Amino acid sequence: MKFNDNRPIFKQIADYILDNVVSGIWQEGERLISVRELASEIEVNPNTVARTYAMLSNMGIIYNQRGIGYFITANAQEKCLSQLKQEFIENELPELFRKMNLLDLDLEQIKKYYDDQKNEEK
Repeated sequence: MKFNDNRPIFKQIADYILDNVVSGIWQEGERLISVRELASEIEVNPNTVARTYAMLSNMGIIYNQRGIGYFITANAQEKCLSQLKQEFIENELPELFRKMNLLDLDLEQIKKYYDDQKNEEK
């Protein structure tokens, strides 16, 4: 996993987990790999992964079964999608709007580019 210096690593790990849940790669009720295994796999301190798991647990996206491990909660996909949307609106849209104004781009132009990109993905 490549990390961005602009954001705390534990939040980037959380985004990785949220993305996998939203995309359906990880399903509700599925067991996550252990803190130590994930830390070893992505080459970070286990405390960083533990912090990520604690944050996601507080958000109601994962839960801990003592002695067994962490699991994805029911309705986790909807919760993850909501969280990712909120982060996008708060963190990325303001910068996008700033650049649109700077470059004199309007929403109709952006929609055309968006539609073209969406058609290419199909």
